[in-house]
Amino acid sequence: MTTELTVEHKPASSPVDAPFSRVCALTELPSDDSGIGRYRGVIESIWTIGKKLHGGTMVAGSAAAATEWLRRTAPERADMFPIAASSDFLGAPDPGEVEYEVRTRKIGRQICLIDVSLIQGGRVLVHTAFTFGHLDDTAPAYAADHAQDMPAEPSADALAYDDRNPMGKMVHVAQGSSVAIDTKWARFLAGETAEPRLRLWIRPLDGDEQDPDVATFFAMMAADMSPPVPMNLGQFGWAPTVQLTTYLRRRPAPGWLRVIAHSREVGGRMFDEDQMVIDSTGAVVAQSRQLALIPQAR
Repeated sequence: MTTELTVEHKPASSPVDAPFSRVCALTELPSDDSGIGRYRGVIESIWTIGKKLHGGTMVAGSAAAATEWLRRTAPERADMFPIAASSDFLGAPDPGEVEYEVRTRKIGRQICLIDVSLIQGGRVLVHTAFTFGHLDDTAPAYAADHAQDMPAEPSADALAYDDRNPMGKMVHVAQGSSVAIDTKWARFLAGETAEPRLRLWIRPLDGDEQDPDVATFFAMMAADMSPPVPMNLGQFGWAPTVQLTTYLRRRPAPGWLRVIAHSREVGGRMFDEDQMVIDSTGAVVAQSRQLALIPQAR
């Protein structure tokens, strides 16, 4: 007889104000292979961009599964966290129930390697290779002024993602968090063109911010939060991610996270986009780089 175990990875706060905690909540499933872990999770429709599940949220959910598996199978490495993630998107899952299949590649004193496949309908739709290590917990020996003139909280001319903003109608992630975009950089909102760069602010809801692990997974998700920067060049539509690499540097301080995104080259078929996540203290929390396809007009 087999049983399913609910993993205790939930904060004590009410789920009403902790929607990202539900992304990170897992149910352990029976496995025929002792070397493979299996978990069930749910990614609700609020974690979508249009009709598509948000890529960064799927990476964060996979990170929660990898973290739970490492803590369960190698408790002596329980203080490690995923510091790097390399994600390939093989398909576009629908909101709802997903499964995570987890495999250990290496257990070391400094580095551990865990692979996670996100499965829906019997198909692997997202595969992520995680590198685990120890997060930075001291002041950096050197840090550039990445935020520059971007304030720690949304400025007076920032545009909140709500029903009055076309971005709010499309980016449903704003239903599970607070999000605002910097209109100084997002010139496409005024029907203008500008450099392929964007800035925004995002903050988890109170219940999610209170759980240290959930808040850290949220910061990892935020590294994929910017709209495609070619929007500033007048190129709109879904920009499928070919490959996404995410780095997690440290746990975020409470408060707003600043996301700064830019591209080095927007080509005829694809573009690159770098995103940096800075917390309320000005520290770099997470970074990402992705290669994506140019949005195709429909």
